Amino acid sequence: MPTSVRLKPEIEARLDALAAKTGRTKAFYLRQIVEDGIDDLEDYYRAEEISKRIRRGEETTKPLEQVMRELGLDD
Repeated sequence: MPTSVRLKPEIEARLDALAAKTGRTKAFYLRQIVEDGIDDLEDYYRAEEISKRIRRGEETTKPLEQVMRELGLDD
């Protein structure tokens, strides 16, 4: 799926330099950045939503010591 993005000139210059230095295309690096970064973004927003549910009392937490005991990792 073709997608276009606008980059700040200094970011585009860095991307151009990286592509020229390595012989790879800018598209290769953009694809890699998106693939590597999407997991982090999904994790961030998932954690943010869980934090909101905890603050609203809709989700509970356990102390680390309890979790370690339950998993048998307290040795």
